[in-house]
Parts: sequence; structure tokens; C-alpha cells
Amino acid sequence: MVAVAVPDRIPLTESRRAVGVATGGYDGHMPEPATALPFTGNPEADALLASNPLALLIGFALDQQVTVQKAFSGPLDLLGRTGSLDAAAIAAMDPTELETAFRTPPALHRFPGMMAGRVRELCAAIASEYGNDASRVWREARDASELRARLKALPGIGEQKSATIIGVLARRLRVHLEGWEAQAPTEPTLADVDSAEALAAYQAGKRARKADARARGGRR
Repeated sequence: MVAVAVPDRIPLTESRRAVGVATGGYDGHMPEPATALPFTGNPEADALLASNPLALLIGFALDQQVTVQKAFSGPLDLLGRTGSLDAAAIAAMDPTELETAFRTPPALHRFPGMMAGRVRELCAAIASEYGNDASRVWREARDASELRARLKALPGIGEQKSATIIGVLARRLRVHLEGWEAQAPTEPTLADVDSAEALAAYQAGKRARKADARARGGRR
């Protein structure tokens, strides 16, 4: 597997609206940002999610009809198979080659062809709209409302994931844009997961809610 070379922290705006991870320190009133997001059970994959903005977005794009662990392991696996997590490079790959990277056993997703295309579209948007720097999605947002709109417009993100990403950025990575509390989800999401135990509890609760919804649907 290709060695992972990632920055120490996700770069943030120098604006006072975003507090926390910029080189040179963070707000002394806030805890340090997480150095890993415990979504996979693999320390290397978890560290990549916390330190590489594109990896975080790709993980959320893949988080559909697979387990959290599978989805968020995808960025590290993709890095190992393509040698790059550069948005422009991924967007410029031959579509067949990228799909092969997704399909090669073990496949990166339950629907490798569709998700290869989705990730390629996401990377193309980052390359063209954000100067090939995924952190600019939040670094250059005026406030959380604008960030929500930016995230929703990205391929593979959408309404619910955009709220969860804002929650992850604020609660785990200390990116606090004005009004983030109103944009972050109020129900349990990955933004609340800070340990393997919390992930297990989140997934158990999600399964219980789905089972309850199915049961109530069957009684109608």
C-alpha cells in the first residue's frame, strides 16, 4: 500500500469565524481538534479522515448502503490503489481505470461503478470550484449557512450529509463558523462519535430506529 502523506491538521480560514486548526495554534478555550475520526477501526484510515479534507468528503460520499466502517475506509483504500488523493488527479483519471480501482476485490463499495463515478464528480467539483483544495469549501465560507449550501451542492453529499459534516467539523475538528449550531443535526449522527464505543452505540441506535420504523409501517 502507498504510504500516507497527509498534513498534521486540516487547514482552516484565518478568519475569527473559524476557530481551531490553523497552523500556529487554536483557540485556547477549546480542546484540541481530533487527530483521528474513529469511524473505521483502522487507525491509519481514521487519521486520514481527520487530516485530509478530501478524504473526509469522499468518505461521506461513499456512506450509502454500506457500513460506516466500509465507507470511511474507502479514502485510504483509494489512496493505496491510485497513489493519490489529489482531486484534480482523480477527476482526470480514465473512468475505466478509476472504476477498476473501485471494483478490484475487495471492492471499495457495494456499488463500485456508481460510486467511482460519484467520487470522480466530487473530485471534479473540488478541482474546478475550489482550486483543488477541499478545505476551501469551509475555509472560505462566510458562515455555516453558506457552508451548508456549498456542501449540499457537492456530488454525493446532499441535505442530511451536509448537516452531519458541519457537526463533525465543529464538534470534532473545531471548525466553528457563525451559526453552526443551527445547521448541525439535532438527532444522533457521526458528529457525536468520538470513540469506537460511541460508534457502536450510534450504529445500534440507528438499527433500532430503522426496525421501529419498519414495524410501525407494517401496522398501518
